[in-house]
Amino acid sequence: MSGISDRERAFENKFALDQELKFKALARRNKLVGLWAAGLLGKTDPETYAKEVVIADFEEAGDEDVFRKLRGDLDAAGVAISDQDIRTKMIELLAEAVNQIENQ
Repeated sequence: MSGISDRERAFENKFALDQELKFKALARRNKLVGLWAAGLLGKTDPETYAKEVVIADFEEAGDEDVFRKLRGDLDAAGVAISDQDIRTKMIELLAEAVNQIENQ
């Protein structure tokens, strides 16, 4: 019986670690995409804008809240960029974020 409990605990620990890594990767991706968008927007303080993007992710589950923040800010500034380009950049930067976390 002890073996099953040990495996169950190991599985729970791995699940918790995976969730923590996923959270960190998404937060890092949001910062990176915020810095990218800050450049497009001509922000003088890109770090502050990146933090706003990270905070925007707490509105709802998934990526749509971050996308809406970026889309709204880019539209308001008159930056011509497609939805697909924003979503592609979000995917690219998620891969970069995962790579950064793995290589810490």
